Amino acid sequence: MNIVDPASGTGTSPASAPADTRPPADAEALGSGADGAVVTLAGPLAQRDAWTADRCSLAKALEVVGTRSALLLMREAYYGTRRFDDFARRVGITEAVAASRLHELVESGLLERRPYREPGQRTRQEYVLTAMGRDLAPAALALMQWGDRYLAGPEGPPLVLRHRDCDEPVAVTVHCAAGHDVPLGEVTVAAARSGARRAEPARVDAV
Repeated sequence: MNIVDPASGTGTSPASAPADTRPPADAEALGSGADGAVVTLAGPLAQRDAWTADRCSLAKALEVVGTRSALLLMREAYYGTRRFDDFARRVGITEAVAASRLHELVESGLLERRPYREPGQRTRQEYVLTAMGRDLAPAALALMQWGDRYLAGPEGPPLVLRHRDCDEPVAVTVHCAAGHDVPLGEVTVAAARSGARRAEPARVDAV
């Protein structure tokens, strides 16, 4: 997954991508392709009833950021929010929920606490992004782009994404190591070592 400046075709790192921008109106949908296109399951995975995704990385990621409040807290971290009160206020959640979710994000490694002290006040903790947290940005921006395309309504999306250096729109795309854009129907899924285990005969789990 890459954050692409359509004008230059070059990518930007998640850490440097501005939050206040919009995908181009004619951008292809993420994973677009022919109607009914799906990924190709290769090798032993071709028999879907014979294996389960017991170690699915998507499932593991959702264990960390699968709640609305967790993902919106990460959105605020990308916007530069650091203080606890600001997180709770901007996301619109109670302090109890904010404290619980921020603790989980710290424990999972996406945020870290740093002490700060304002004049005349006690030392408090602020929350800053880690490298792991910044690496989630393309996924968050892709979800935002999907919402812009399908859920924004006739008034259009409220924010746009632009490349800070050239001011052109940016979009999140999927590409291979050779640089080709890869729609969903051109993705092949293969087992990585022991990543997919054979299932018991009557058991079929969804990814």
